[in-house]
Amino acid sequence: MSIKERLRSDLTEAIRARDEITSSTIRMVLTAITNEEVAGKQARVLSDDELIIVLSREAKKRREAAEAYQSAGRADKASLEKAEGEVIAKYLPAQLSVDDIKKMITSAIALTGATGPADMGKVMGAVKPLIAGKADGSTVSNLVKEALNK
Repeated sequence: MSIKERLRSDLTEAIRARDEITSSTIRMVLTAITNEEVAGKQARVLSDDELIIVLSREAKKRREAAEAYQSAGRADKASLEKAEGEVIAKYLPAQLSVDDIKKMITSAIALTGATGPADMGKVMGAVKPLIAGKADGSTVSNLVKEALNK
């Protein structure tokens, strides 16, 4: 079953169970997927890899919104955003540990021959396809900076 089929099936279940947060979050994700499919000159169907990218983007929006609400003193809104993020996380692949990311970065540095901070683009270009949807980009970016500044 593809991710999109699973989302539709889970939406039906959430509606039947009257789970407002899950159903609204899945609807929002399906809308984002549809928008991505019809964007551009010609409509297309997204592959599971492309769906993971859309889901990652939506999860990142929820994380950032939760942080913004938390810093503004709106704990109720922050908890709602976190709950939506948890629903989206169910459809994403398991997240990589920091140690796994560091290993990938080390091998990418060796592969690209990067020697310093000026080569960050090369390293990120090599690592990005390996971590798509499995790690937060800002975390990876910080780890690459740390590795190249040694």
